[in-house]
Amino acid sequence: MTGTATPAPPDEQAGAAPLEVRRTPVRKRLVPYWLLLPGLLWLVVFFAAPLVYQASTSIQTGSLEEGFKVTWHFATYWDALGEYWPQFVRSVGFAAVATALCLLLGYPLAYLIAFKAGRWRNLVMILVIAPFFTSFLIRTLAWKTILADGGPVVGILNSLHVLDVTSWLGLTEGQRVLATPLAVVCGLTYNFLPFMVLPLYTSLERIDPRLHEAAGDLYARPATTFRRVTFPLSMPGVVAGTLLTFIPAAGDYINAELLGSTDQKMIGNVIQSQFLRVLDYPTAAALSFLLMAAILAMVTIYIRKSGTEDLV
Repeated sequence: MTGTATPAPPDEQAGAAPLEVRRTPVRKRLVPYWLLLPGLLWLVVFFAAPLVYQASTSIQTGSLEEGFKVTWHFATYWDALGEYWPQFVRSVGFAAVATALCLLLGYPLAYLIAFKAGRWRNLVMILVIAPFFTSFLIRTLAWKTILADGGPVVGILNSLHVLDVTSWLGLTEGQRVLATPLAVVCGLTYNFLPFMVLPLYTSLERIDPRLHEAAGDLYARPATTFRRVTFPLSMPGVVAGTLLTFIPAAGDYINAELLGSTDQKMIGNVIQSQFLRVLDYPTAAALSFLLMAAILAMVTIYIRKSGTEDLV
């Protein structure tokens, strides 16, 4: 009885070549890195390199006539903080108040645009973005006219005795608004309000309207729906908006320079003066790093406490 021959495996068949795994060419694998290269070069040239240079400047000693040398003089940080801590506190306070006002003013506006504007949505959005088409400096100078002593705004506030209350609170001085903390906070709030509205609108627009309908079907009042549905879902926009407002406001110096007096100088004004007038570059660099470290610490704590770790 003749046995049946077992067919040979495919690899052993005559003329069959072993299977080869196709590999992606090296050139294609490097494409993502080549696309990242321009952005990385930009960060290195315009962020990392200046940061390293400023770090080197902050530990130098000398003068403009004799030249500055790296002497690892870290005491500059302590001296700068000890001398200018009031400006640090004032900057954080002004920025925090302006951020809170932007949130109080911007949230209803963003809510209106997202849910109530209808066909007027694009027009209202254009009105929100329109200030960006004007110079930051010109917009701040315009507030000097708005808050002028003989202007209608101050006249109305005087007739309503509002300035008496703000003067008692230390926000204004007598019957004037310019060169007071209130003027600086008003300028910061106006200039950075769009940075609050846009993230809030983006976050609110993503909320499914059917969630509001479901809350109504469960007999939830509008206030309850807002507290339990709308506001929690908009928290990413709140966090992003407050960060985009607080960070530049804390380092701003134009509003305090144009709308305030020497008593309202912020840390940005001190850094600008040290760089361009006093020509004390180590102190200016040290103040810049102290401001950066303070803002980074506050932002990190705020993000973690707000429960939006996905933004970290």
